[in-house]
Amino acid sequence: MKILIAEDEPDIAMQYELALKDRKHDVIITNDGEQCLEAFYHELEKDEPARNRKMMKRPPFDAVILDYRMPKKDGMEVAKEILAIEPKQRILFASAYVLETLVDSVKTLQQVVELIQKPFELDPFVDLIEDKGIYSELEKLNVNAKEIKDLNPTHQQVLDLLEGLKKLQKGRAL
Repeated sequence: MKILIAEDEPDIAMQYELALKDRKHDVIITNDGEQCLEAFYHELEKDEPARNRKMMKRPPFDAVILDYRMPKKDGMEVAKEILAIEPKQRILFASAYVLETLVDSVKTLQQVVELIQKPFELDPFVDLIEDKGIYSELEKLNVNAKEIKDLNPTHQQVLDLLEGLKKLQKGRAL
């Protein structure tokens, strides 16, 4: 997976990077909101020829991890800008900010984003990014998760598959 992280605390950023690289993910670390947007735009520019030919159907990153409070631009500003350009981009807020305030703030985005409150253990954090819980639910529905992973779907595609299968299963149970 290709993951963009905006985290202004160097020790925390290093922990994220090590945990994700240990699981073979491609990670870009930025220290503030402006750097995060620069990295995002840089990745978009690399894919511009494919976008012009309507070939690119997925966001430039599998996940963008944002701290809520950062220098230069906070995570909410960054999320708004990214989602305005790429509405299907998966965004996760990893923040120590008061959860209720964070939930209220992300509602202004009018799009689904994920929240994980600091402090947290790194393994569950990486599992969340990798959609381990979703794949586990798919396996309970007798789906071969490995075959699905091999297709390299986006997070939204995996969620849609799970929801569709749940609806089918519910229809059969009636």
